[in-house]
Amino acid sequence: MTSPPFGGPGGGPMRTRKADPADRAQLEESPVSLRRIGALFAPYRWQIAVVVALIVASSAISLANPFLVREVIDRAIPEQNVSLLVWAVIAMLAITVATAVFGVVQTWISTTVGQRIMHNLRTRVFTHLQRQSLGFFTRTRGGEIQSRLTNDIGGMQTVVTSTATSIASNVTTVIGTAIAMAVLSWRLSLLSLIVLPPAIWLTRKVALMRREITAQRQKALADMQTQIEESLSISGVQLGKTLGAGPALSERFSGTSTHLVDLEVRSQLSGRWRMATMSIIFSAIPALLYLAAGLPATSGGMTIGTLVAFTGLQTTLFRPLMGLLDVGVSVTSSLALFSRIFQYLDLPVEIDDPEKPVPMPREKVDGAVRFDQVGFRYENADRDALTDVTIDVPAGSSLALVGETGSGKTTLASLVARLHDPTSGRVTIDGVDLRDIRLAELSELVGVVSQETYLLHATIRENLRHARPEASDAEIEAAARAAQVHELISSLPDGYDTVVGARGHRFSGGEKQRIAIARTLLRDPRILVLDEATSALDNETERAVQAALDVVSRGRTTITIAHRLSTIRDADQIAVLDHGRVAERGTHEELRALGGRYAALLARGGGAGPTAEEGAVAERGATDVAPRVQARRRASGSEEAGDRVAVEV
Repeated sequence: MTSPPFGGPGGGPMRTRKADPADRAQLEESPVSLRRIGALFAPYRWQIAVVVALIVASSAISLANPFLVREVIDRAIPEQNVSLLVWAVIAMLAITVATAVFGVVQTWISTTVGQRIMHNLRTRVFTHLQRQSLGFFTRTRGGEIQSRLTNDIGGMQTVVTSTATSIASNVTTVIGTAIAMAVLSWRLSLLSLIVLPPAIWLTRKVALMRREITAQRQKALADMQTQIEESLSISGVQLGKTLGAGPALSERFSGTSTHLVDLEVRSQLSGRWRMATMSIIFSAIPALLYLAAGLPATSGGMTIGTLVAFTGLQTTLFRPLMGLLDVGVSVTSSLALFSRIFQYLDLPVEIDDPEKPVPMPREKVDGAVRFDQVGFRYENADRDALTDVTIDVPAGSSLALVGETGSGKTTLASLVARLHDPTSGRVTIDGVDLRDIRLAELSELVGVVSQETYLLHATIRENLRHARPEASDAEIEAAARAAQVHELISSLPDGYDTVVGARGHRFSGGEKQRIAIARTLLRDPRILVLDEATSALDNETERAVQAALDVVSRGRTTITIAHRLSTIRDADQIAVLDHGRVAERGTHEELRALGGRYAALLARGGGAGPTAEEGAVAERGATDVAPRVQARRRASGSEEAGDRVAVEV
């Protein structure tokens, strides 16, 4: 089957292209091996061979049509040879049916091969990216990752079903047509060699002018789409309303739309010029051939049938020839696709399973955590985030981490879940280095509830079951009850089958946080890491959830990044971090009496903090007044309220 090299299926308008500078830059940055590309297609070599054979056969038998037309015009009709006429018509119909069938089979095979290659690559890239560290996702734009998984890998289908088949089809068509033209009339073939080059040059010139306008139009459309996404999303609308930016956003959008109107008009006009140019060319070439055939000096006794057949071949030749001129662009674009995909597949896995893992079945793990001279530095950072941190957290005990913003609390806690690996030192569970534990087993041992709650756009049940797919409905409800969110879910019309909406926008911050806590509790981890897990809750809900956490934390090792005093005062030990180092460590009472950094944090607690008398105690390190302050609070029933100190984190 001869596939149209310009436009989509069915033969849309012809277009010509220039190699995208971004594709060239991609190949210069990350060259791709043809052998590696060939390895992707190697399992399907026989299917590809069949496709090529079908293309060659389809192109070859299609060239018989002009010769059949010549026989009909020169012999069958003038001689009233009915038998020849009938067989010629039957042959024309047979060629049409055969090329159509070949085309269907070719499309089926090439699409199947393309989809399988896409599936394999898509799965490999997705799986490989899942193994990347948080650092990769921090320094990589989310849109870029999505683009490579969808657009770039999706472009693989075009490489297989369009680019490769189009090149094969165009090559066979051009070669076959040129031979057929020479057989029909070598004189007209020589004329074609003179006429075709300027015709092709003019067509490309007009098309390139339109391409520039189209590129500007696409950019304007992208800008408009970005403005719509940014301004009319939930967060964007909230920001616009709170900042009173509505009029400015509307004016900006109007300007973009006005610019787009101008580009649309120019694009349509350039498209019309392109079509007009092509119409002139397609009319001029046959006219010149008719002129040559009619002049005694150039006709050479040419028959009418030969002229009609040659004119048809001439028209057939123009399109695939233009397509072959774009081969370089198509190959560059295809190689750039492979380069971007391979670039992700070649990313090193910074945090991976050990070669010889130490078995850590959950039922045999006590949960003792030790930070042993831990140091850590983020990539491209100018200083260490953690320096020589050594803390023992016995199994079943609790550790609270406090400190100023940027002191390293979240970084230290993230090492327990192995979201990062320490630059120096080690983190152990029951004496086993985390780097010697399989990641799947570690995720069963360590449960994390972070400050930034992320919910899937799915039902509440599906969000909870995301932590443990095999969990029963009874276990899901038990986890929700422990997180003090079961009654809220039950009050919804659809209960646990309620869809949470995009990023959980249907729920308040506290409600989302409790769902996230329930999701973590469903895993029943030996070690809990609570990264300001109650920071988004109101006072009453916080007390309820904290009470639930106190219950479920019994028997588990708990590491809490503190936001309020009510969440850490009963911790077995509190570590105060300062610029990545442990400045102080002890219980609440010990650190308060010490009068150091922890006491200073209490004193700066603001309205939710201690009284002036207790603040003075903290500042000067005195302990004799503390019992009287606590006794007075207990007597007035205000101890709970007074203990809500907002520690800077």
